[in-house]
Amino acid sequence: MVSVRDSVMVITLLTLCLLATNTSAGYHECCRRYMTVKLPFVAIKGYSVQTNIEMCPINAIIFHTKKGKACTNPALDWVMDYVNRIRNKAQMVHLKTSKGH
Repeated sequence: MVSVRDSVMVITLLTLCLLATNTSAGYHECCRRYMTVKLPFVAIKGYSVQTNIEMCPINAIIFHTKKGKACTNPALDWVMDYVNRIRNKAQMVHLKTSKGH
């Protein structure tokens, strides 16, 4: 007999597989236009990259903030400056962490 835990795990995995294969589900979060104001760097918690494919009409850097996402134009200098600053912070954390091992 199959346990409840195993059944829940199978149902969860099937749901995740269906969401991953459903093309429309992956695009509801697409940036369709760029924001027009510059964000303060301190508001940014991270970023992701959107490329112009299928349903996503623009290339964008998506900055993640406490209030949500901000779609920005990767051609703007301040956007790429922020991306580089975030990468540098991540590199410093990596170096500090790897020294401890």
